[in-house]
Amino acid sequence: MKKVVVVGCGNVGLAYVNNLVATNGLVNEIVLIDINRDKILGEAMDLNHAGVVFNSNINVKAGSYKDCFNADIVVIAAGLNQEKGETRLDLIKRNKNIIESIVDEVMSNGFGGIFLVATNPVDIMSYYVKMKSGLPAGKVIGTGTLLDIERLKFLLSQKIKINTENIHAYVLGEHGDSSFVVWSKSTVGMVPILNTVSKDDLDAIETEVKQLAYKIINYKDYTNYGVAMCLLKITKAILKDENLVLNVSSFVDDIYIGMPSVVGIGGVKGTMKINFTEEEKEKYENSKRVIKEAIESMEV
Repeated sequence: MKKVVVVGCGNVGLAYVNNLVATNGLVNEIVLIDINRDKILGEAMDLNHAGVVFNSNINVKAGSYKDCFNADIVVIAAGLNQEKGETRLDLIKRNKNIIESIVDEVMSNGFGGIFLVATNPVDIMSYYVKMKSGLPAGKVIGTGTLLDIERLKFLLSQKIKINTENIHAYVLGEHGDSSFVVWSKSTVGMVPILNTVSKDDLDAIETEVKQLAYKIINYKDYTNYGVAMCLLKITKAILKDENLVLNVSSFVDDIYIGMPSVVGIGGVKGTMKINFTEEEKEKYENSKRVIKEAIESMEV
């Protein structure tokens, strides 16, 4: 029996649960936890009705932290949203206390599964979950730069008119303004992307990837569908033991940072080493520095 607990049933949490219900068979039980009890009672009823469309045998219920005891995964989607004009790092102090209270409650009920973190800034919050929970590093996973990669592939596909399935391009580092594209390892089919698209166009696309979240927030006040699908992809990799290489936020060099990681049963099984160019190495070190400084500011 597979059970997932979702803490925080706002735009991201509910989009994720809706996706999970539609998989029909990946999990047996989904437990919703939120400070608004009436809301999750109604959401659980509505989601169970939606499951009938798929002939689903998944049970969705409004629960409590006691349900974390035998859960396979606890998804943390709680926290304050990024406001217009804010960076993800601006959320640190506001979301720290929320994350702390959640982890304390989950761990006090004997949880031994995997934390999947979506709360921003996700690299710093993932680090904090690991420190507060005391769980092995591989059992705490952030969504990392997985969404950034999907955005990158979408933009490249629009530019070169090639299906995203044939575009292999990677965004590493912080899920934020210091992220960077590893163009030296990116290909279209088997052809290096540097031989396909001009450097000026690649630079413009990389800048656009970093700006997309801000644009979406300016239009609709939040982002949710993309990250929810990324959460589902990670969930499937864990529960089906897919040993999938995903650019999640993993524990590397004493911080959490978006790096290609092997994800399967038990969480992150290992992180791949990348032979960066000198320019990429500088960007990677800068991204690590940004995350470390953010962690230090949180601990003050």
